[in-house]
Amino acid sequence: MAALRLDSADAAIYAGVLTNSLSEALPPDYVTVERERSVSDRMRGRPGEVSKVAVRLGDKVLTLAVKNGRPTAEICREVRGIVLSRQTVPIHQWATTLASALMEHAQSNAQAAAALRRLAIGS
Repeated sequence: MAALRLDSADAAIYAGVLTNSLSEALPPDYVTVERERSVSDRMRGRPGEVSKVAVRLGDKVLTLAVKNGRPTAEICREVRGIVLSRQTVPIHQWATTLASALMEHAQSNAQAAAALRRLAIGS
């Protein structure tokens, strides 16, 4: 989980790596990725840069957004599509909460446990 820590100057790189790792390790409905595509990206068929990653684990929604190279991390509690609480937190707290939420979820879900193992191993 130490890989989940970041220096804010590397926010765009971190978001891209996190997106790839979580998208491969978790079921598709757990991870939502938004990208910003420039005209050049569209013309060359590139996916664009990651602008926002949201991870849904139970009633927690952990969001990492990058705008103009600056990261914004939020932890929300959501029930049936309604956000009950929203808290902007430092990146290190967001990463720690994500790691804890993944471990909690893994304990109650065998599929998430396998995904957590794949994420921790890095394959």
